[in-house]
Amino acid sequence: MLKEKIVYKDELPINVITANIEEYPIHFHDDMEVVYVLDGNIKLRNGYYTYNLKQGDIFILNDREMHSFESMGEDNMVMMLQMDLSYFSRYYDNLRNNFFVTDMEDDSDESLDILKNILARIMMEVLQKGYGYEHKVIESTHNLISCLMSDFQYFVMEDGKFKNESKNKGNKILAGRLNRISDYMYDNYNRKLTLSEIAEREHLSIYYLSHIIKEATGLSFQDLLSYIRVEESEKLLLGTNKKIGAIADETGFSAVRYYIKHFEQWFGMHPLEYRKKYIGKIISREIEAKYTLCSPAKIEEAIRHQVKGVYADYADKFKTKPVIVDVDVYDDYAEIKKGEPELAEIMNREVNSVLAKPYKTLMGLGENLIASGSKYVVTTKCQYPGALDSLSILVYNFDENTIKALKRIGTDSDLLRLAKNYSGEAEFLIRCNGMAGEFRVLRYRIDSDIIIRQIEGKGQEKEHESLRDKIINNILTEPIVSTTDQTCSDTMSIRSIFKGMGAELILIDSK
Repeated sequence: MLKEKIVYKDELPINVITANIEEYPIHFHDDMEVVYVLDGNIKLRNGYYTYNLKQGDIFILNDREMHSFESMGEDNMVMMLQMDLSYFSRYYDNLRNNFFVTDMEDDSDESLDILKNILARIMMEVLQKGYGYEHKVIESTHNLISCLMSDFQYFVMEDGKFKNESKNKGNKILAGRLNRISDYMYDNYNRKLTLSEIAEREHLSIYYLSHIIKEATGLSFQDLLSYIRVEESEKLLLGTNKKIGAIADETGFSAVRYYIKHFEQWFGMHPLEYRKKYIGKIISREIEAKYTLCSPAKIEEAIRHQVKGVYADYADKFKTKPVIVDVDVYDDYAEIKKGEPELAEIMNREVNSVLAKPYKTLMGLGENLIASGSKYVVTTKCQYPGALDSLSILVYNFDENTIKALKRIGTDSDLLRLAKNYSGEAEFLIRCNGMAGEFRVLRYRIDSDIIIRQIEGKGQEKEHESLRDKIINNILTEPIVSTTDQTCSDTMSIRSIFKGMGAELILIDSK
């Protein structure tokens, strides 16, 4: 079971694991992986070559490359960032089968610093999960890919391993041509493939194409093709019981002896010797990866020492604790609250009428109050005793100072100033214990921009305003409404995040 299935979570097309690796057996996956050593040392085996990576090193594992990790006897911290190529390939031609090399002569090269900075920012976003972090992570990953394509897809062969070649940086025509050539070779290596066939596709002479490949990779066309075939044969050697004759034929070699010759050239041993040596070191149900996930505090500390400036950008960015509201059906529902919610004092003031619209909507339902705080209200239309099949949740984002101001302001200008100046971030997690089944969740949301536009347009009738302008203004000031279905067995969790002043009314009903 050589192939590892990467599971992408939180609707993100990337996956980040930062861990102290003891041993990660031989495997491959269909997606690209960026390895960044934040602390210590690690042994990385990639195909036929073994690399000793130290603190600060970055290594790109291109899709379907066989690789393994091993500790060098001391603690380490390795960031493994995996990218879903089925997602990112929509934006970049020939991203699959691309070949990126970060091994450089000069470890202080500016392009490496840029790469480290991007990786550190992705890591900090994933750790802190601030407002809209998913968008920021995807955006940073696009920047990561752009950096790789700009500075790390040029390579030469030196002393048996590929090294980054900087002299062709910025040559987009050459880069595009090399991508197309390598992509075509990977897709067709298992049949007879000639230089003239590719030259015809690229509209180049055979001589010029041969020169391009040799200049760009340090290998002749035939040596590069043999390398690809040998590289692909490794999966068959370790992942199947096929005889080497069948493997040679399946990977495009015209005879077994040629396969053995080229395999020994790259791997330094006979294919059968290689199979015997490594067959027991591939990832499987019996042989699992051994690593310990690193704590967020240790990761942040490593980033602070590795990449200057990035940690400071995030240090105080999202330190507000989430507002967690636990609604226990069996307790809270049994004890219907009397009186008005805590928010009533603010929301019943005429000057706060724009902000109070979701609150007034909720109160207009005439439901039973079962939970209340300075920033939230939870009600239900259900009567006790009886099944709880409906719940209404209202949350507001503002801090304690804003709450005090909202109790004393006297004009629309005061409210507008508060809305424009407040930029705090907040996360609400409402856990409804005891709810089971299928529910429809309707969200009615007003964000900071909507609140500001509503206040600015309050009581204003613009003369000579065109019908088109009226429609645009109405659209821009309308709440955002969305619906989803949710199935839960005992507890339903509802999450709401904000940046700036805002409110969200969430109506949950059994289907």
